[in-house]
Amino acid sequence: MTLPAAKLREPEVAFDPATLTETPEFKTLLAEIAARRETFETLRHIPRDIVDLMKKARIFRSATPAKFGGDAIAPHHFLKMVDAIGTVDGSAAWIAAFGSANTYTAALPEEAQAIMYKDSPDQVFAGGLHPVHKAERVEGGWNVSGRWKFASGCMGADWIGVGIEGVPQGSEPDAPPTVMMAVCPADEVEIIETWEVSGMQGTGSHDTTVTDKFYSDLWICERGAPGVIDEPLYRYPAMAYQAQVHAACNLGLARAAIEAATSVSGAAKIAVGHSRLCDRPYFLQGLAECEAKLRGARAFFYDAAEQAWDSLMRGDPVSLEENNMLRLSATNAAQRGAEVVQRCYTIAGMGVISKHNPMQRHLRDAMVVTQHAAVTEVTIEAAGRVLAGLEPPRGYP
Repeated sequence: MTLPAAKLREPEVAFDPATLTETPEFKTLLAEIAARRETFETLRHIPRDIVDLMKKARIFRSATPAKFGGDAIAPHHFLKMVDAIGTVDGSAAWIAAFGSANTYTAALPEEAQAIMYKDSPDQVFAGGLHPVHKAERVEGGWNVSGRWKFASGCMGADWIGVGIEGVPQGSEPDAPPTVMMAVCPADEVEIIETWEVSGMQGTGSHDTTVTDKFYSDLWICERGAPGVIDEPLYRYPAMAYQAQVHAACNLGLARAAIEAATSVSGAAKIAVGHSRLCDRPYFLQGLAECEAKLRGARAFFYDAAEQAWDSLMRGDPVSLEENNMLRLSATNAAQRGAEVVQRCYTIAGMGVISKHNPMQRHLRDAMVVTQHAAVTEVTIEAAGRVLAGLEPPRGYP
């Protein structure tokens, strides 16, 4: 039985969620990422011991229902964790972002979630849901075969989801097919190591495959559906949250790029008679413009998240207008963040062309974020339709 929204209360936790980026565990995580980030691209994934440190920093219980020992914290607190990790490494931030993915599995039947969290609330879910494959409906569930792409974090996951097309159980007889998610333990899914890319290589976003695998109805839910647990986080728009966690990576990368550019501002001259970077007007102007652009994008981004959460705390659903701002602010953050990284790369001098210069990785990683479907130019047009009072496109926001 679902309680009225007005009776929802933010879960009580034994810590202040606003201070999660200041804990010793989080600082240890950042230090270890900084020490080993060069190896992530070689491995093509974030190793399990780093994932374990993320668990200790409460990243992978952030979206676990309080009912099962999780924190279920407000998205704006979690996003700041991803943002902070992005200042150190983009791939690690991308994997940490999937600490939010338990809002997807929150749509599974409560019995399934009880199984997921029976040993620990720190469960890592990875889902490469596309391309969506048709599945065979059989008694008690579905027979599934297929191969899916972009399963970010699958190498360190405890659970893996795949995308199937079908009609959810209990739907009307003539209901149209929808995208559903079939979930199982990670060791029941084959990982095919295909991730050879220019940016975000450390995310291990490999292909996954299953053949004639039976998934009972207990482990099937509609992608992005509201959670079945009566806690505020599972009334927050799941699709918007996924857009936000990806965008937060670029806020962190943009901050890292500004810091990298600032660090070389007083670099010694290469050619006789040339001034230092900090003595050149284009460098100073570019640095100031980058700072202003990043701060503006962050303010919009976090303001939209906090407003949506405040509505839930008042007992109101997140409105279409608020949801639209979540999507628009996420795309804006991703795009403005990438622009800041590009500008910093341009003004920071010849040193950035070295393969070992961190600006190389910041640039490549930031451009990958802008390619994600949740934060592309398409969402800008869709947001404009809502602002103009027009019918939003199907599936938006």
